[in-house]
Amino acid sequence: MSAVSESVGRRMTLGYLVDHYGFDLEPSFAMDVTITSLADDVDSVGPGSLYIPSHSVDAEHLERVRARGAYAALVPHAMREMASDAQFPLLFAEPDARQIGKLASDIAGKPSGMLAMFAICGEDGDEVEANVVRLADFLHMLGNPVGVISASGSSSLERRLDLRHPVGILDVQHTLAVCGEDGAAAAVIALNERTLRPDALQSVGIDVLGSVDDVRQQSISSLRAAQGYGFIADKQLTMTMRTEESDVLASQSALGQGDESERRLSLAIAMTLAAGVRRGNIKSALRVSRELR
Repeated sequence: MSAVSESVGRRMTLGYLVDHYGFDLEPSFAMDVTITSLADDVDSVGPGSLYIPSHSVDAEHLERVRARGAYAALVPHAMREMASDAQFPLLFAEPDARQIGKLASDIAGKPSGMLAMFAICGEDGDEVEANVVRLADFLHMLGNPVGVISASGSSSLERRLDLRHPVGILDVQHTLAVCGEDGAAAAVIALNERTLRPDALQSVGIDVLGSVDDVRQQSISSLRAAQGYGFIADKQLTMTMRTEESDVLASQSALGQGDESERRLSLAIAMTLAAGVRRGNIKSALRVSRELR
């Protein structure tokens, strides 16, 4: 799947794309054609799709996506001579990753703005994914329905999502929109190569960024690598790491099962504190976990 689909998105006319994104359109009388989804591979194309090929295509390829129901395709200006032979509208542009991200976010309803967005980076990809699971579980324990994007298992609340990792821009926006539609209050993303393609987080806002690294210099290196995924963040965003306070709280909880588990819980606590969750709520949740055990 590489698509932003109708079921979770908004409808757009080709005229809107011309006016707001500066694309050229042939034929010009197709301004009122309405698209309901985006797709960047043939298998994801369905009725109402705008096809945005991720590689060079020819007339035969475009005919295949038209036959699958695409209402239009976005292709380079160099293919303008094909416009007269195409059996459906063509938009012409050379959009960069930032523009594709903006378009995908736009048609998906800007889903990251509706969720509390958490992301975790670090030098050890396995540890990043393990911490994503721990944070998602902790947020759920605090009463927050959660979506997860991770190579170890992407999900929307309790529902497993069928994604082919690493995911790209369209899949990320679609997944966040699905999570929002399902009622998620937060989403947690693993920032590693197994989970995300470069620029996959274009037009995705991150509220809290955590690092599994214990050494500040390693965290700085991990942050530089994470920025290659293209997420946007407030200027006030800082890297969240375990703190003495979060370590103490984790050590007092029944959720920790050894050093590794306590470290992961500590980072989860530190990140929820950074998100503005009250200490009293965190302590209450940890106390309940002890009583349940």
